[in-house]
Amino acid sequence: MDNLNASEQRELQGRIEKRQMKEFMTMYGKLVQRCFDDCVNDFTTKSLHSKEEGCVMRCVDKFLKGSERLGQRWQEQNAAMMQSGQMPGR
Repeated sequence: MDNLNASEQRELQGRIEKRQMKEFMTMYGKLVQRCFDDCVNDFTTKSLHSKEEGCVMRCVDKFLKGSERLGQRWQEQNAAMMQSGQMPGR
C-alpha cells in the first residue's frame, strides 16, 4: 500500500472494509440458518421453548469457538510459513 497515493489508499481501504462486511454477513447468515434448522422445531408459538433456546445457545457457542480456533490455526500456519520463507497459498 506504500506505493499508492492517499486517494488510492482510501479507495482500497473502503473496498477491503466492504469485503470484510460482506464476509461477516455471509458467515452470520450461515450461522443463523444452521442453528435455526438444527434447533427450532415447534412453530405453534412465536417464542422459543427452553429446549430450543438451549440448543441455539450451544449451537452459536460451538460455531464461534470453532471459528476462533480455525482463525488461530490459520495464523499459526501463516506465521510458520513466513518464518520458513514460504509464501502462503503456494
